[in-house]
Amino acid sequence: MRLPIWLAAGIILTGSIAGVARSEVALAAGEFSAGQKTAVEKIVHDYLIANPEVVREAIEELEKRQKAEEANQRGKVVADKASTLFNSVNQAVVGNPQGDVTLVEFFDYNCGYCKRSVNTVAKLIEGDPKLRVVLKDFAILGPDSVEAALVANAARMQFSPDKFWEFHRKVLETKGHIGKQQAMAVAKEVGADMTRLEKDFDKPQTKAALQEVSGLADALHFDGTPAWVVGGEALVGGVPYDELKKKIENMHQCGKTVC
Repeated sequence: MRLPIWLAAGIILTGSIAGVARSEVALAAGEFSAGQKTAVEKIVHDYLIANPEVVREAIEELEKRQKAEEANQRGKVVADKASTLFNSVNQAVVGNPQGDVTLVEFFDYNCGYCKRSVNTVAKLIEGDPKLRVVLKDFAILGPDSVEAALVANAARMQFSPDKFWEFHRKVLETKGHIGKQQAMAVAKEVGADMTRLEKDFDKPQTKAALQEVSGLADALHFDGTPAWVVGGEALVGGVPYDELKKKIENMHQCGKTVC
């Protein structure tokens, strides 16, 4: 139940609510007379008017704690789902398949940030011969994205890692909206067996690969792309090259994203 403002604010001003048991709060509420409640409300009102930055500071602290809790929960999911997250048979692996640090990217072929991030990933691979990159199709931007992801998963079944990386980059670099037609055209351009590709496109295991990624993303509370996992840490959004590079370097150095 929501605390009255006079009591909640009074607790905030005189100490932390975290250390006050619910029963004690309820008891305290009963101990204030109507006049005392009015007096506390006025004290709180006057204090906040004189010091409005306190509200901003409280909101910032709340957001900080929420982000820390979210990161903690995602870290638990990463540990629990590590096998599927890092070593699923339904995923493309580029860079060094035997690399000692793995970077996982959840992406959508129609995501503008993903289109820009492909250059970041390429630069990371080129600069780190021990980096292993796992690409997971998180197709959330409509039916065309789903079809493009199905083409990609079918292509993965016949391409070598290097050939798939070429395909992947070309699809992301294609101008305009990406659907089955555009992804198929790129697959043909890089030398796919198109008859086999069409058959693999419709296989249940191709669709199951997308469902697996969707389940992982749901567990990690990813609701957008790109999203990343490195070590035990999950990140969301177009993370800058320097930030990803530093986390990867730390993983090489001490086995954690922050040494």
